[in-house]
Amino acid sequence: MIFVVLTALGLILGCVHIAATKGPRVRPQIADILLLYLFIFPIGLGGLIGFLGHTFRAGSTAASIGWPAHNPFQYEVAVANLAFGILGICCAWVRGGFRMATAIGWSVFILGAACVHLHQIHAGQPFAPGNAGAMLYFDLIVPALVLALTAVREFWA
Repeated sequence: MIFVVLTALGLILGCVHIAATKGPRVRPQIADILLLYLFIFPIGLGGLIGFLGHTFRAGSTAASIGWPAHNPFQYEVAVANLAFGILGICCAWVRGGFRMATAIGWSVFILGAACVHLHQIHAGQPFAPGNAGAMLYFDLIVPALVLALTAVREFWA
């Protein structure tokens, strides 16, 4: 649920930033501003929160997904979250190809997680809160939004 809140916060702050921008607004500029806040909030802070959850609250995080506690792969997920969290935060200062690479890499990671969630659901895995519902929708919708905004930013100009 925190990832949905971070996404909403990023979009709201991005819209406030766009509204406060003087002069004409063009699609690539709007996409760039929205991406900035998505990089900082759901990707950056969300990645850091994901790292903390999979590392320091590993048991409860695993249970929320329907995984066995102390699964060694959970630490790998934690480190991937940490990496994308750092990349997302760095996008506040670094632009260009760095942002596109971050958007693509994070989206592949999160869409891959969505595929795992869908497979677990199809295989009869319990509908754990971290496996279905808001988390699944986040894993499907937000990467699509990030990739669409990246495409507008990079190719619409």
